[in-house]
Amino acid sequence: MENRPAAGQAVNILVTMDQNYIPHLNVMLTSLLDSDPACNFQIYLLHSSLEEGMLARTRTLLGSQGQLHLIRVGEEGLENAPTTARYPKEIYYRIFAAQYLPAHLDRILYLDPDIIINRSILPLYHLDLGDHFFAAASHIGPFLQKFNEVRLDMEEESLYINSGVMLMNLELLRKEQDPQAVFDFIRKYDRALLLPDQDIISSLYGTRICELDAFRYNMTERLFAQHSLFERRLDLDWVRNNAVIIHYCGRNKPWKANYRGQLDVFYREAKASMAKRLPDEREG
Repeated sequence: MENRPAAGQAVNILVTMDQNYIPHLNVMLTSLLDSDPACNFQIYLLHSSLEEGMLARTRTLLGSQGQLHLIRVGEEGLENAPTTARYPKEIYYRIFAAQYLPAHLDRILYLDPDIIINRSILPLYHLDLGDHFFAAASHIGPFLQKFNEVRLDMEEESLYINSGVMLMNLELLRKEQDPQAVFDFIRKYDRALLLPDQDIISSLYGTRICELDAFRYNMTERLFAQHSLFERRLDLDWVRNNAVIIHYCGRNKPWKANYRGQLDVFYREAKASMAKRLPDEREG
């Protein structure tokens, strides 16, 4: 995984979100810029309701280190998509990203906005995907893996992933992905879906996902707490020196007063760095 590009080479990043997450997007992007200061980041933001003025500070933050590309997703291609309160249109943005993004992009790294980049992402970004659609990490053990296989009729060798960090093989997805299969899957398993986009990606493409090391590429507070009790090596120093991506998934967010855990230190450090880049920052 050590195929590093020349300094300044473009790295494509995908985010999907609404305006409520703009302050946290800015913190995430600050950590991204700090982690690879020689890179040129092309940030693609798929959305349905954002306005240009909402992201003025985001563009200022990127400065000469990157560009922000807003892509509004319309109804085209989603006419037959099942949508309800549980399944809003936005759940399809990650799944069908290859359709919405510019055709010249062959890969992109999807990141949830509730993430901190702690070390260089270049080894991950240039991972050889082969014939895999995605590269992603799993947070579940054998019991939950079996539960999901039964719940969603998954093939045994399928990987159930956390969809907050995904390297996407756009070129291959454009050639082989069938949108109708996604719509059919939702209709068939409607009542069984718990985390809709994650369930869909894992079930339909689980055998075409390259597994990433969760401790390095999708470290969470739960993962840290469960293992630091038993593994002497897993402490905050280990995370700082080894974890590339820290993901505050679930309801336990570091910007909330009731946050529980230790990994919020990385969010606070990134937010302080953002304040230096944007001295009059008042967000979040």
